[in-house]
Amino acid sequence: MMTTADTKIACEHVWKIFGPQPERLRPLLDAGVSRAEILAQTGHVVAVRDVSLQMRQGEVFVVMGLSGSGKSTLIRCITRLIEPTWGEILVDGQSVVTLTETQLRDLRRHKMSMVFQRFGLFPHRRVIENVAFGLEIRGLERGEREAIALDVVYMVGLKGWEYHYPHELSGGMQQRVGLARALAVNPEVLLCDEPFSALDPLIRREMQDELLNLQHTLNKTIVFITHDFLEALKIGDRIAIMKDGVIVQVGTPEQLVAHPADEYVREFTKDVPRVKVLTARSIMKKDSGENVADTAVPADTTLEKLIPLTAESEASFPVVNDTNSVIGYINRITVMMALAEMEVHNGRF
Repeated sequence: MMTTADTKIACEHVWKIFGPQPERLRPLLDAGVSRAEILAQTGHVVAVRDVSLQMRQGEVFVVMGLSGSGKSTLIRCITRLIEPTWGEILVDGQSVVTLTETQLRDLRRHKMSMVFQRFGLFPHRRVIENVAFGLEIRGLERGEREAIALDVVYMVGLKGWEYHYPHELSGGMQQRVGLARALAVNPEVLLCDEPFSALDPLIRREMQDELLNLQHTLNKTIVFITHDFLEALKIGDRIAIMKDGVIVQVGTPEQLVAHPADEYVREFTKDVPRVKVLTARSIMKKDSGENVADTAVPADTTLEKLIPLTAESEASFPVVNDTNSVIGYINRITVMMALAEMEVHNGRF
């Protein structure tokens, strides 16, 4: 697989098979035998099956799927918390698979951090001590690491709680501590394994907003695991959907909603409010017609916002990209056709 200049992480034909003799499975794998059949015949579990992905610098890349789809195994292979059976994993073009123990430890301490579902805080350490733990492992003096930790504690909205113990905090606050601990070492890559799934819905939405706010400021490369498609749509720049260890489709939220690859993906997208996801880019036409409006529309303008704009106008509105170049046109008919297509497919807007 060719990598581009902005590729931060590349997975190339990555496999993970749990069992004592994975090599013996080659004939079955080459024949395309299913995961369930391999498990029944051999007792081996094919958790990740020939996955190739590229994750770009500075993007939030979401890997989602149902329980048992292989998403958490995949993210752990990136840092070799789980050893991949076959394949290559590159970070900044460097092979992770061939790193020595010392090099791997350096990668985990300086380049990557993880945020876990169950927080993983030390109950006997105060908030500031939990947040500073990675810096302590690096060997920073106490005063220096606590000064850094204090800044990050404030950043995640926990000012006033820095000297409390984890049991004195709510679940949402504990997860903020987990996020702060991961950020304190200033990693280039943040790996998040269903970090908000144990939280109440309201707190979960707050944490999603917090992560997006932090990303706007810090511009990290974030790999985020979830089984919640609405969460994936909200935070992901791109989304990879997994099933039985295989990547079924990769795309932007808009691409997945507008063009699901198969019935499995379509099931995830069927209850999504499309007017909030589809944009001018996905419904625009090349022909402007004779009546062109003076007002241009950014390509990422959602259908929800296009409805009132076009409802009372006969004109076609130019659609412009990030460099303000015209890439297409939308009008009332274009919007009405998009809405009619939704109704045909889903019976709802």
